[in-house]
Amino acid sequence: MKINCNRERLASAFQLAGSVAVTRSPKEILQNIKIEAAEDQVILMATDMESGIRIAVEGVEVQTSGKALLHVGRVGMILRENSDEYLSIEASDTATVIKGLHSEFNLPSLNPDEFPSVVAFQEEAYHEIPARLFREMVKRTIFATDADSTRFALGGVLLELHGEDVLAVGTDGRRLARMMGVGKSVGGHETGGNSTIIPSRALALMERSIGEKEESIHIAARNNEVLLRTGRCTIYSRLVEGRYPNWRQVIPSREGAVTIDMTAGPFFNVIRQASIVADQETRGLDMEFSNGTLLLTAKTADLGQSRVELPIDYDGEAIKLKLDYRYLTDFLKVLEPDAKFTMEVATSTQPALLSTSDGYAYVIMPMALGV
Repeated sequence: MKINCNRERLASAFQLAGSVAVTRSPKEILQNIKIEAAEDQVILMATDMESGIRIAVEGVEVQTSGKALLHVGRVGMILRENSDEYLSIEASDTATVIKGLHSEFNLPSLNPDEFPSVVAFQEEAYHEIPARLFREMVKRTIFATDADSTRFALGGVLLELHGEDVLAVGTDGRRLARMMGVGKSVGGHETGGNSTIIPSRALALMERSIGEKEESIHIAARNNEVLLRTGRCTIYSRLVEGRYPNWRQVIPSREGAVTIDMTAGPFFNVIRQASIVADQETRGLDMEFSNGTLLLTAKTADLGQSRVELPIDYDGEAIKLKLDYRYLTDFLKVLEPDAKFTMEVATSTQPALLSTSDGYAYVIMPMALGV
């Protein structure tokens, strides 16, 4: 194999593939990225045996077809530290030589034929989802997952795809994030029940693989794995094993709840102020909605106390509840400062429901008042 390539383009693709490779795996071969060069394309492949990626590299001239293994650590450093615009890579059975205008590296190489296969996207049944929607679904749900859960399979995001309905849910048992949107089913594709739980790490990789100019992505669930195809990548991952809780019970019909219109930026600002005196043990903010004002207070023995007010459009009977400020800020971080949302509150023992007009809902379980 012999290729000439644009260093920055290869480095970008290599970095993405390298996030899958296992740098300290007892299986030495998994510490490498496989490169295959054909007349019409160059593909990088990496896997940790739980997930894998195939990524096409642009800006490559193939002089001789072939394949090789590139050590993720050493070759990654070469691509980052080298300043040449173009590099040549030539691989034989035992070594790989990387040359620049003023540099040359001769590296030992393993047999590429022993590298595990990384599946391509060859599905006839899949869902086509707008790329922007998929990115939002990931960003707005992945932070609410819990990789340490033992009772339920909460270490990933549940994906439900049925016809045009596209839905993602993340929860850790104390808060829940749900994002809905519209996609297109091709070949009758749909997910079954509540078993399509994509690991958070793999989902983050999928989100990063989507280019800024991508219009749509293809995703297919089969057996115990999921595959995603973008313009240049195919990513597969095994699904999280186990059962997902009945999340719909957490978002019930809310009779008697008060709905208050809010803006993300100002609400985020007062939460940051009020939480200055909160510590890791007392993370709760006491909130009181009444007389056109939201009053936020916090108090700790060592750090002092805070009292911050925010004008709101509510003049009804006073409603008090206590919420973990970290869960509130997690929700607000994924919204634009000028984004509008509603906050539904009922009593001090009922969860708060925050939602936007574009299909995003977020539930936070309350903390006990006075604690």
